[in-house]
Amino acid sequence: MVELHESGEDYLEAVLVLKRQNGIARSVDVARKLGVSKPSVSRAMSILTENGYITDGPIGSLELTTEGLKRAESIYARHVLLTKFLMRICEVDEEQAEANACRIEHDIDEDIKNGIEKWMEKNS
Repeated sequence: MVELHESGEDYLEAVLVLKRQNGIARSVDVARKLGVSKPSVSRAMSILTENGYITDGPIGSLELTTEGLKRAESIYARHVLLTKFLMRICEVDEEQAEANACRIEHDIDEDIKNGIEKWMEKNS
């Protein structure tokens, strides 16, 4: 598996979320969601395509490969877990928890994530 930088993970996650919300993800949608320029999305999609995570679909859509989908779902699951955890532990609203989860999700160790999952299961 190719190592992704934080921004690459953000792009994969955005494609997944957009596809789930709208049934389609296009570069312009990713740019809007992440608040970045279209050239930035184009460059990122080229890198993700080279690494086997994204392919071009019909009518300018972005499609996740099997590996891209697996990776995007893992990133998104970490994001959701951390958001719920922060809301529960810190008693903050979803918006604040989500913003912080987005920053934390890229740096958290797998064993820490697993520990949070276990804690959340025990304390649900």
